Amino acid sequence: MTLTFAIALYFVIWWTLLFAVLPIGVRSQIEANQIVPGSEGAAPERPLMLMKVVITTILAAIVLAALYAVREWKLVTLDSIPFLPRFDN
Repeated sequence: MTLTFAIALYFVIWWTLLFAVLPIGVRSQIEANQIVPGSEGAAPERPLMLMKVVITTILAAIVLAALYAVREWKLVTLDSIPFLPRFDN
């Protein structure tokens, strides 16, 4: 795995995980009964973006490390998938 490929893969994993982490722990201003004048009531009360970015970064690093281990140590190969046909010469 080249460094460029690893960086590109990390970015894709990070971006995907960000969308999975974003809704965790979000409460709207209506739910908190603290609507800021001039804002939408469904807007988040405290989005905690820094915490979510840190969590996403850590999770993406773990997923990338797992993918790297699977690829480099050949833990899973196409031969280990039972429903694929085998083409032996």
